[in-house]
Amino acid sequence: MENLNLALHLAETTETGYALLNEMSPAAAFEKSHPGKWSAAEMVGHLIDSASNNHHRFVRASQQKDLIFSGYDQNAWVSLQAYQKGNFPTLIELWSQFNRHLVHVIAHIPDDVLMRLTTNHNFHQIAWQTLPEGQPATLDYFIRDYINHLRHHLNSLFPGTFTFIENPPPGNV
Repeated sequence: MENLNLALHLAETTETGYALLNEMSPAAAFEKSHPGKWSAAEMVGHLIDSASNNHHRFVRASQQKDLIFSGYDQNAWVSLQAYQKGNFPTLIELWSQFNRHLVHVIAHIPDDVLMRLTTNHNFHQIAWQTLPEGQPATLDYFIRDYINHLRHHLNSLFPGTFTFIENPPPGNV
């Protein structure tokens, strides 16, 4: 029941992140450390976009034999959606609710779908921790990658809060 383990990791990350983000002042949420860097509000917006894109990937993985999914231009998405001009509490709420739904989705992915090996993927293009093209991959790897990506961004706001979950590349087909 690896799906439940992954769902628990995401649930813990979401709940801790939600509590920490809610302690951040709105002024701090929109402050940029450097020109060209995202504010906390924009980072939360990016994490909403990531949840949205990965939601459809996780669901489609059970309906197709490969793990090839569309990508997106994260900087353009953040800019076009004007997260820097948004309402920070609303962004936090949307992010947390989307991830709470992903916890539910992940908990119901069948083990055979989660652990199915394929060399037909594009994780060399869309994963946070990429895998070489043609290397065996699983949806389990990709979900772990999603959780670690989330923890990476939350750690940039709250250093040292999260450790990464183990995510070794899958074995040979």
